[in-house]
This record gives sequence, structure tokens and C-alpha cells, in this order.
Amino acid sequence: MNLNNNIQKGKVILAGAGPGDPELITVKVARYLQLADVVLTDRLVSEEILNTYVKKDAEIIRVGKQCRRGISTPQKTINELIVEYALQNKLVVRLKGGDVSIFSNIMDELETLVANNIPYEIVPGVTAALGAAATAGIPLTARGYSTAVRFLTYYKSDIVTEEYWKELANTDDTLIFYMSSETLDIVVQKLTANNIASDKLLAVIEQATTPLQKVHTCNLYEYDKKLKDQPFISPSLVIIGKVVSLHKEFAWLANSNSSGYYFKPMTSPIIAIANNQNKKHVSRA
Repeated sequence: MNLNNNIQKGKVILAGAGPGDPELITVKVARYLQLADVVLTDRLVSEEILNTYVKKDAEIIRVGKQCRRGISTPQKTINELIVEYALQNKLVVRLKGGDVSIFSNIMDELETLVANNIPYEIVPGVTAALGAAATAGIPLTARGYSTAVRFLTYYKSDIVTEEYWKELANTDDTLIFYMSSETLDIVVQKLTANNIASDKLLAVIEQATTPLQKVHTCNLYEYDKKLKDQPFISPSLVIIGKVVSLHKEFAWLANSNSSGYYFKPMTSPIIAIANNQNKKHVSRA
């Protein structure tokens, strides 16, 4: 993309939309959505947030990612869209699910903004781990159970070393794995092979904080009989530790009976929605 440094530049807001429940969006993000000219939104953002807070004449462009499944928007394309609209002197909100800095591609976007001298602001959101733990009744650092939390991911085999698996199996920290439900068999295998204590339980929380939330728990050594090979709906978050035992006592939200999707899978190329015309058109192939 050819960039002209003399073009008047707009501003980009890198914002977290929260874990799903539209009422968990922050006041600041809601205010920016009401001011935005363009919203580049992830898939894991509630439709209710977009319908409620984005102003009527703003353009909403869906730039979701689906890891190894379905259609995903390349990060290069997202970066180009951010620059393109900012150079049109527009206020751009780059809206991400959860918190903007936890397991997102914010570094790519920050580097792009700095390289093109585009003003920006980072606005935090409620990350999935905190939303999932709250709605599952699992206090992550409950006194006597855990004093620390580790945010992790295991979406490919070389991301965690054998030495670190041993440390994870022996720590009393609460372990939270993002984007790891499809590799959960290996996570459990690694931890049990390193003799993780039997009082550290496993919870898988599907579509946390939404009306379709489901919580599955078991002892890691009973995983093969109870949860192995079970497909979990995206997004799913994994919590491992002594604190998981508190779910049984403090769960306040019943599991959904639905097997539907709160966040619809992407089935087409990037779509731009002009709110004021209430119609769709393909913005990028």
C-alpha cells in the first residue's frame, strides 16, 4: 500500500468488547462506538453490542478469525484496512473480543500504526478468563486454593516445552488455557504424565457469559472417560486447578440446554455493513 505522509490522518481505537455478554462492555468503548466512522470487528463480539452502540451511519466491517476452521481474515488485510480508513481522516474502532491485549494480534496492529504515524488509543476490556470464571462461580485466586493465575495457550505442539509442562503440573497457580479446547487431549496428557495432583480439577467453559454457556468439569485422571473427544463450541476456555472444585458450590448460572452458536461462524469473505442503508456489500474478497 502506498502511503502519503501528507494526508491528514484520523485516529484508531484498539478496544476490547468483553467476553460475550453485551452488558460487560465498558462505558468508554461504548462511547467510542457511538463516535466511530468505521468499526473493524472480530467474530467474537456480540451482535447486540454492534446493534446497540454503533452509530447509524457508521460502516461495520467484519474481520473475524477462526483459527484452523472456516474462513478467516488475514492479519495483513486487517492492517491494510486500518491504515486505509485512518488515512481518510476517519475515527476507526478496531473491536476485539475480550481484552485487546490478551492473545490477540495487537502487536501487528500497533506496529502498523506506529510505522504510519497514525494516532491510536488502547482501551481494555473484560478478558474471557475473568468473564468465564465469574459466570462459572470459580474465584481464580480463592484463599487457600491459589494465589496466582497463569494465562496460557496451546494451539500448536511446540508452544510449550517439556520442562514447562513439568512446572505447570507442579505449580499451585490456577492455569487458564485460551484457544486450546481442540488440543485439550494433549494438555491433559502432558499434565497427568507429569503427575499433576488429583485435587486439581479441569473445567471447560463453552461460550462463557452468553445465554448459551455450558460448564464441564472433571478430574484430570478421569478425563478420558468423561470428556475426551467431546467437541466444544467456540469460544471455549479451559481452567485447571484446585479452584475448579468451587464451581459445584458457587455456580449461580445453570448450563444452557442449547447446542447453538452465540457467535456465528464466518461463512463469507469480509463484509461491510452500511448501517444507515441496512444493506450488505462485499468490501474485500
